[in-house]
Amino acid sequence: MLEKYKHKRKFDETPEPEGVQSTGMGPLRFVVHKHRARRLHYDLRLEMGGVLKSWAVPKGPSLDPASRRLAVHVEDHPLEYADFEGTIPEGEYGGGTVMVWDRGYWQPVGDAEEGYAKGNLKFSLRGERLHGSWALVRMKGRAGWEQGKENWLLIKERDGEARAGAEGEIVLRMPGSVLTGRSMEEIEAAGD
Repeated sequence: MLEKYKHKRKFDETPEPEGVQSTGMGPLRFVVHKHRARRLHYDLRLEMGGVLKSWAVPKGPSLDPASRRLAVHVEDHPLEYADFEGTIPEGEYGGGTVMVWDRGYWQPVGDAEEGYAKGNLKFSLRGERLHGSWALVRMKGRAGWEQGKENWLLIKERDGEARAGAEGEIVLRMPGSVLTGRSMEEIEAAGD
């Protein structure tokens, strides 16, 4: 499951963890990375099957149920990637600054593997910033953000955690790292 991840990276040149597929124990983890590469985007990663299933969300998650966000399915990442924050060298795959924007635990509604396979994955998040009910829904017949990638939608369900309009734009209201408190500029300047 990590073949694509490993094939795209030179681990002697990037600080990213090589990682291995593992059998996670206990609650399922999730992380949202803020990633400034060719363009700024957010990567939602859900622990499933011993890896982090990953989606690139160009505008980041929104707490507004009316704001359906494009989520492009990308390669699986190792569980160790959940704690990665730093700078991927320019010229390397994904080169740029990576921040741990949110992290916590997630719980599927029903069978996660079945929902994922059918393209309708419903779940709840208990993060430092994101909470409540969410859905990832695969779109049919659309080309991905990058060639060969599947487009999904990340949708906040209507619940007590939902917020409408500008109040729902949590990525604008909370820009810093939950891991270190640093800004993207501070992470980049540190050269981690």
